[in-house]
Amino acid sequence: CIIVTLQSVVYTGHYSKDCQNFESVFKMSRKTFDYICTLITGDFSRKTQGFRNFRFGDKTILALEDQVAVALLRLTTGESLLSIGNRFGMNHSAISNITWKFIESLEDHAISHLKWPDPEEMATIKAKFEKLQGLPNCCGAIDTTHILMCSSAQPNSNVWLDCENKNSMVLQAVVDPDMRFRDVVSGWPGSMDDSCILRTSGFYKLCEKGGRLDGQMELPGEPAGSVVREYIIGDTGYPLLPWLMTPYQERDLSPAKAAFNKQHAAARMVVQGAMARLKERWQVLKGELWRPDKHRLPRIIYACCLLTNIMIDLGDTHRERAPASHDHDDGYYQQFSNVADDGAVAQRDVLCQFVSRLGSKLPE
Repeated sequence: CIIVTLQSVVYTGHYSKDCQNFESVFKMSRKTFDYICTLITGDFSRKTQGFRNFRFGDKTILALEDQVAVALLRLTTGESLLSIGNRFGMNHSAISNITWKFIESLEDHAISHLKWPDPEEMATIKAKFEKLQGLPNCCGAIDTTHILMCSSAQPNSNVWLDCENKNSMVLQAVVDPDMRFRDVVSGWPGSMDDSCILRTSGFYKLCEKGGRLDGQMELPGEPAGSVVREYIIGDTGYPLLPWLMTPYQERDLSPAKAAFNKQHAAARMVVQGAMARLKERWQVLKGELWRPDKHRLPRIIYACCLLTNIMIDLGDTHRERAPASHDHDDGYYQQFSNVADDGAVAQRDVLCQFVSRLGSKLPE
């Protein structure tokens, strides 16, 4: 019974040795749970005094840990507010208030867990991409995924209808080799394609102005002047830009281009895996949400990304459990963009030759 699990597992004194049971309920370690409670304790005890008066159906007052547990269950199970409320003998509005207070507190106090890398972090990220896939100066991988929405929540509007005739919102994310989210933004309707979403994002504007991905490196072992700019990688749905490398699309690829595409695809697996794990762990993002609010949904998505990064930063082994598939957008067709910057074409060719020369030195 979940209600028994919540009221017993949360309290260290009652269930201190049953870590396996705890992790099966909350999909994270007790250490991570305690850290999250510590992170937001000030808000729950100081800003909204009324939160201390929420009670279970048996009149037991919810402590801070209880409220965090209720919010996490909402995010991990994806069940409706009414369903979760019924589990604990609580009004669905109380579940909503607790969940939103939790999300607001994460936005205020966990933001340091989701940020663009500083120079030292970026050097580590580049080294990992080059070691694993032979891509020098690579700073991340980008992709999008659709978060489905209940059609009744968006009446008289076709803008949310995507190419699969489903109501959805799109999440765009850049991740590092450890599947940590480094830049996320959502709120766009599912009718927009990847290229359009990219160009309207703050990330795109920063890169175009040189605020991000403006560093350069000279490729070792290459002719003098073989320099590549910092870049991220994306699939064929994105334009080829000086700071965004996409795979070759033409038919009958040369061996060198085929090798580049192979390593490029292997490196992109980190963002595909990150999106799949995000939806798998936080079931509130998987399937049709219960009456989602298009204004609040981006904040739910952001909170789930923050929680994922917290687990990674704390070395929570529970987050390493792989999903059944990396296909995070099942049923959606692959998009294609024919836009290619001339300078980006030249840079990709330089990278292609570099990867080709590495050959057998790359890991299988």
